[in-house]
Amino acid sequence: MKTIGRLFGVLSLVGMLIGFIPLFGWLNWLVIPMSIVGLAFSLLGRSKGGTVMCFLAVVLGVLRLILGGGVL
Repeated sequence: MKTIGRLFGVLSLVGMLIGFIPLFGWLNWLVIPMSIVGLAFSLLGRSKGGTVMCFLAVVLGVLRLILGGGVL
């Protein structure tokens, strides 16, 4: 569980960095659910690093969608 959570955390952060490029903002709609699943795996596996990465990806993704006009 720890490994899966960390893997999802790393992938979601990489996807989040790509999602900050102006024409790739749509990627945040895919990264946010992936990082929520990774957050669940990290919490089950008690992985602090994976939990932090996934939580950071969710927060940054939602913030990017709000600022970019993807939510409101």
